[in-house]
Amino acid sequence: MNVPVDIRVQAGDFDAGAELADARRRLGGAAGAVASFVGLVRDRAGPGEPVSTLHLEHYPGMTEHSIRAIVDRALARWPLLDVVVVHRVGDLMPSDQIVFVQVASAHRTAAFAACEYLMDFLKTDAVFWKREDSPAGSRWVEATGADRQRTGAWDGGSA
Repeated sequence: MNVPVDIRVQAGDFDAGAELADARRRLGGAAGAVASFVGLVRDRAGPGEPVSTLHLEHYPGMTEHSIRAIVDRALARWPLLDVVVVHRVGDLMPSDQIVFVQVASAHRTAAFAACEYLMDFLKTDAVFWKREDSPAGSRWVEATGADRQRTGAWDGGSA
């Protein structure tokens, strides 16, 4: 089955409600569940570590390819009917939307699991460079050990 996959890396914001409406039009009555996730920029990196700006850089083509590889792994695991991934780049402020993931399936179990899987692997495997700016200066951000534990758990590792 040829599943529609829409991957966008963009500076501009997105409208989660419009994305859901578009998916419902594409799917007609085929889907029984649509699960989505919207990630927001936090105003803190940790206790006492305010963040004023999050800057995301990417390498066009390479970033989309890395996201497509993650989506392909999800498609191999779950019977999905539709996948949308939108990731923003550039300078983002606290409370800005940064990422949108939406998956549709005939049943909720697959939709929920695939949505969580995609987000877990976007944090560790998608090709982005993130820099947090704060009053104390700037620092580059990498996936954490906890992020890597979560992805390892999907393939039989421990969480």
